[in-house]
Amino acid sequence: MTLEPGTAEAPESGKPVTPRATTLSLRADCESCFALCCVAPAFSASADFAVNKPAGQACPNLQADYRCGIHTRLRQQGFRGCTVYDCLGAGQRVSQVTYGGQDWRRAPRTAQQMFEVFPIMRDLHELLWYVTEALTLQVARPLRGELRRALEETERLTGQSPDDLRELDVVAHRRNVNDLLLAASELVRAGVRLKKDHRGADLIGADLAGADLRGASLRGTCLIGADLSGADMRLADVIGADLRGADIRGADLTGAIFLIQFQLDAAKGDSSTRVPSSLTHPAHWLDQD
Repeated sequence: MTLEPGTAEAPESGKPVTPRATTLSLRADCESCFALCCVAPAFSASADFAVNKPAGQACPNLQADYRCGIHTRLRQQGFRGCTVYDCLGAGQRVSQVTYGGQDWRRAPRTAQQMFEVFPIMRDLHELLWYVTEALTLQVARPLRGELRRALEETERLTGQSPDDLRELDVVAHRRNVNDLLLAASELVRAGVRLKKDHRGADLIGADLAGADLRGASLRGTCLIGADLSGADMRLADVIGADLRGADIRGADLTGAIFLIQFQLDAAKGDSSTRVPSSLTHPAHWLDQD
């Protein structure tokens, strides 16, 4: 059974338990953020962005109230990349907790530091999402003690001061947590015979229509523009898989492990695409239908 990140089933009683990480919101709340995703990252003019923007410079569409001036027309105006980005709650965490509600425009001395802290916090929130999901995986019960400790340590790191966050070796922390996530994934996929291993593979534009990818490892796989229409991706591990522009119309992703909403947002699906109950069909899929 797959639950929303934030709840897990206790092995003793079978009743839902709430890990400490649920004191953090892992869903973006743009109303509580100072538009950090519109300023901190850099992007280049491409199919995803209509203009070049260096890191630390506000997007030309950002208004004084931290709202996007073309929010309802982003795709039409050439800013498709904005519609598939998800900070997983890191924006409001940095804005309201790490910096106590300090506005970088009114307190410009905090601006550069805040923009450096934001991507670090975003990485930590992504790890929280994955570990929380791993805690819901019944066959991963043997790892629950270690997973809970990883969850608590990651949440502790999110509460550090800006200076400590900037000095954090988030790559090393991610590596340690990923070892646990991989172990959980292998337990889940152990029952699938003849599963494929495409971990880290370059499958840009690959023809995988109707492919049997049950229990496959697609960890970090580049699937940009790949044809996955009608593919069976049940129980596939898709952590870090790049699905930008991938055709997943009619594909079955129910039970896919470590799938995040922004991966679906970046892909091309339709009403026949089956996704985990904790995720939703993006609005632009329905527009295409």
